Amino acid sequence: MKFKVDTLLDITETNYRRGNSLESKQQQNFLTFLQVLGLRVNPLYSTSPYSEMIMIDNYGFGKKFKNKQRVWTFEFEIEYGGGLTIDMLQDDFNYIPMIDSLDETINLSKSCFETKCNNYTNILFEFA
Repeated sequence: MKFKVDTLLDITETNYRRGNSLESKQQQNFLTFLQVLGLRVNPLYSTSPYSEMIMIDNYGFGKKFKNKQRVWTFEFEIEYGGGLTIDMLQDDFNYIPMIDSLDETINLSKSCFETKCNNYTNILFEFA
């Protein structure tokens, strides 16, 4: 089973592990993202998250996020088809703290993933 994640928070995989640089903070966000996924499943992926500037007005993010924004997209698979649902992902990721002010183009109300707020949802999940 394959999933696609779109987020407005920087989850760039850089493989920098030490220091306080932009690259190490991006890697910390990516590792936090993977650790939350790992609470239920072992995600399999072959491509790192990528980002692009896109119009998000009708994308499904919170109402406070409009116009052209940087969106990170990540696709992963799991081995067991019934092991994960969109609802589970939304529950697991809601209010997970993240490092902000990296390469995001949005202003956050809180430094965390938000999955259930009509105004500030900043991460979306779907079956790919």
